[in-house]
Amino acid sequence: MSPEQKIFYEQRRLFFQQAVKKQITTNGINKSHFFILQALGELRQIAAIPESKSENTIISPKRQVLLEHIQEVIANEHKVLVFANYLHALDCIANDLNKAGIDHLLMTGATRNRKELVENFQNNGQYKIFLMTLKTGGLGLNLTAADYIFIFDPWWNRSAENQAIDRSHRIGQDKTVFSYKMITKGTIEEKMLKLQEIKKELFDNLITSDGTSIKTLDEKDVEFVLGE
Repeated sequence: MSPEQKIFYEQRRLFFQQAVKKQITTNGINKSHFFILQALGELRQIAAIPESKSENTIISPKRQVLLEHIQEVIANEHKVLVFANYLHALDCIANDLNKAGIDHLLMTGATRNRKELVENFQNNGQYKIFLMTLKTGGLGLNLTAADYIFIFDPWWNRSAENQAIDRSHRIGQDKTVFSYKMITKGTIEEKMLKLQEIKKELFDNLITSDGTSIKTLDEKDVEFVLGE
């Protein structure tokens, strides 16, 4: 994180830590799920794409890291899928690619010409980068032209990530596929990854695939995620 992002993140984390604790004390954890999800969601955005919560005054270091990796990968004639949960993240990444003169394709839930975009990515050498939301990428798309995958901001639910990654692991794939998660150190992204590892033998998912309800987070888990 940049110093500005770290300060911003810590301010909001401390606020939510106290607010969530008070909410649980008053209403119990089962009646606090919606409030907890709102808190976790905002911290996720600050960790991944602080631009969305700071009126674009704080820039995510992930963007520069991603751009550097993309430039290296496409220089060696590979094709890349980039998944993100937030539309603001995709807009920022697309802007970075435009400034770098890198042609790319973009697909979100609002995209209508999906078949045309997929065919362009699969068959047109001009387009080596395909940006899309994680949920859109989890649909039945065949994107075997890609052999590098970057998940810009990880989802709580591992099955949603795996479905997206599987877009390149289809019949006809003849290359080794490399996939990377971009995790901001010292944030909720790192905490949730650790929590998933701790509970992986008991639970596949901590939060439902659509992100609307908590499945297996208990009060201690919430304290861990929002703690220092």
